[in-house]
Amino acid sequence: MIILFLVYLLTILLAISEITPISVAALLGAFFTAWFGISNGLFTYEEALGFLDIKLIMLLVGIMIVVETAERSGLFRILGLYTLRVMGGDPAKLFFALGILSAATSLFLSDSAAMLVISAVGITIARILQYDPIPFVISASIMVNLGGTGTLIGSVSNMIIGLSAGFSFNEFAAYLLPCEIMLWFVTITFLYYYYRKKISGRRITAVEMERWRIENWGAVIKSAFILFILLTLLISADSLGISIEAIAVGCAVIALWISGYDPSEIFRGIDWETVFFVTGFLFVVRGLEKAGGLNVLADFIMRIASNNLLYMTILILFLSGITSIFLANIAVALTLTPMVKLLNILDKRPLWAALVLGTNLGGATIPASSIVMVMAIGLLKHEGIKIDLGEFMKVGFMSSMIQLVFSALYLILVFQLVV
Repeated sequence: MIILFLVYLLTILLAISEITPISVAALLGAFFTAWFGISNGLFTYEEALGFLDIKLIMLLVGIMIVVETAERSGLFRILGLYTLRVMGGDPAKLFFALGILSAATSLFLSDSAAMLVISAVGITIARILQYDPIPFVISASIMVNLGGTGTLIGSVSNMIIGLSAGFSFNEFAAYLLPCEIMLWFVTITFLYYYYRKKISGRRITAVEMERWRIENWGAVIKSAFILFILLTLLISADSLGISIEAIAVGCAVIALWISGYDPSEIFRGIDWETVFFVTGFLFVVRGLEKAGGLNVLADFIMRIASNNLLYMTILILFLSGITSIFLANIAVALTLTPMVKLLNILDKRPLWAALVLGTNLGGATIPASSIVMVMAIGLLKHEGIKIDLGEFMKVGFMSSMIQLVFSALYLILVFQLVV
């Protein structure tokens, strides 16, 4: 177990230091996880094959193909121009609007789908305004990570915790959705003041908008149709009984078929580095989880939380939040959920709410924290934009800490917690 934890840390260090590309760092981590795990009997070869999340890969690649065809058609340019017109070309209003839209979109779509769509619009707007796209993309990733916290189906970790707690859809939303919506405005306000010097001063004029004309409206209409079908099916996937990865791949095939673009060109536009990083890093995390490396956290809570509900709630909130910085929030949720069940507390609602908030809010700090952060870096690199990972982690950490402190106050007030 110690060896696998060291492999995990080494993978993160390689990814952060940029000594090697993040995809290579993750694949190296996956290789050594498999090697040491199987050779030491921590898991079998067959179990290791189960660490590969084929469904996630299908979802990610499928959505990337649909978004790539839509971007080539100029659809996102149109969406960007329309947003500019509605906001009067005001960069500050645009920044706030895109931030709230990012969080709201991820209430209903997977984080990866929301990130791809919103970041494409944000990059387009930044190009039109001749601004640095980094604030738009990083802010979108932080807001997408925040979005989905308040609904039972908003994230996989929500489903794990909500079902274990016995919450209905409405109960879950009643406890957490108000907090999430307040966090939208708290977070986007912080991000605006953090980036205000980079997104203020210049407005786009109507004359400039006319320069961004679309030549192939047929391709735009086709792309808009496919994207609409994709989003509609993803939202209604549960009621239709269709898996979201099947929807993504199906729409990708149709997009390749009717777009008229050369498929090889579309494939070259896919962010394969992100795909391979996600694949390799999830393998590392699941290997560590299988070896029992996360169980130490549960023992820690049991020893120091005592029987005070306030202390337990705050401890679970910050422990799950900080742990989710370094580990996938799904793994954290799977580990801490049975631990909360064992705590000798009659009313566990604040504990469940704290666990939901912590696992969701800790994932916007370092590139390895969540898929959307990896995708943000990948999208910027794909556009030829170099990003300072130290600056990325700084704004991500500050955002997460603000969100966690606000959430602590919310839990204390809503559940009337006292010492």
